[in-house]
Amino acid sequence: MAIAATADNPPDEGAVSPWITFVLAMACGLIAANIYYAQPLAGPISAALGLSAQATGLIVTLTQIGYGLGLLLIVPLGDLIENRRLALTMIGVATLGLLGAALSTEALPFFAAALFIGLGSVAVQVLVPYAAHMAPEAVRGRVVGNVMSGLMLGIMLARPVSSFIAGLSSWHMVFFLSAGAMVALALLLWRTLPRRVPVAKLRYGGLLASMGHLAATTPILQRRALYQACLFAAFSLFWTTTPLLLAGPLFQLSQTGIALFALAGVAGAVASPIAGRLADRGWTKPASIFAMLSVAVAFAMTHLGEAGSSWALGLLVAAAILLDFGVSTNLVLGQRAIFALGAEHRSRLNGLYMATFFAGGAIGSALGGWAFAQGGWPLASWIGFALPVAALVYFATE
Repeated sequence: MAIAATADNPPDEGAVSPWITFVLAMACGLIAANIYYAQPLAGPISAALGLSAQATGLIVTLTQIGYGLGLLLIVPLGDLIENRRLALTMIGVATLGLLGAALSTEALPFFAAALFIGLGSVAVQVLVPYAAHMAPEAVRGRVVGNVMSGLMLGIMLARPVSSFIAGLSSWHMVFFLSAGAMVALALLLWRTLPRRVPVAKLRYGGLLASMGHLAATTPILQRRALYQACLFAAFSLFWTTTPLLLAGPLFQLSQTGIALFALAGVAGAVASPIAGRLADRGWTKPASIFAMLSVAVAFAMTHLGEAGSSWALGLLVAAAILLDFGVSTNLVLGQRAIFALGAEHRSRLNGLYMATFFAGGAIGSALGGWAFAQGGWPLASWIGFALPVAALVYFATE
């Protein structure tokens, strides 16, 4: 029987076996992917449900709203409720949402299901602090980085995988398969993970109220969240606008070609374990500078080739890899920094951190769509360049 780990009884290094780390990384990838499956499928889903052009955006937006609500209202419960049980409960919520989406033939049931998919997918942000709790201080960055590599792979693979599955079958099958994966994953986590019981005795209302105090009085959280918000806004802008650019008259790529382009970003996931090791060695500041510069350079380099040429396409692929590398690096550096502030409020800090930069991502997507409509890739890319530069300027005031 698994031994419960608490903040007063931290596990030794042996408690974080390579198998548990792998299971947590795989779980984070599979769960995080649920948020992004619908993005490349918005067109066929909209046509099947009879949505107007204005309502099509709700297919993705409602999932994001559910996820944002979960970050603020559910993830903090990791400081109160036994972590494995909380994660399994939220995976159950996501599974119900996925089944609802798969079975939907009308708009309102699908929208409700999308909200539940986002809400349940915050299980991933219960598991990441759980991994930090299980890891000793000396290797915490490495463990969190390895787990985050799974999460980033899930995010980056979700779009091309859902496109390929829908092409072979239908968009309904994407949600059916993911629901099945969630059931199998829940059984695996239930059998594999040790229990972790928090020591906090706050009531739920007090827990939520304390988040405002933490946000206002934790400078490390404020800085790391704002750095990542700028970089994630640039990330979202890039992945919102590049499919439009590639499908347009300059490149004229098919949906399959765009899906293959999206696979290039997967290479950036290798940054997470590297960033964790750098943070464990105390190299957070130089690694942060490198991450921000990487994102800025990624946008700048797309202007070196002649528009529409093979050279320009190659530069876009290289930019996707470099950008994802920088964003992944900074994400893990930030989590390593805030997780070092104490186990008793680790889930609340993580919820605030994720909610802040997730909001930045939503702003980046909206800004990217507007900029591309107004000035094409040149305007969108220079806005994307300005975002990591703003993070660097703020970083210089440390």
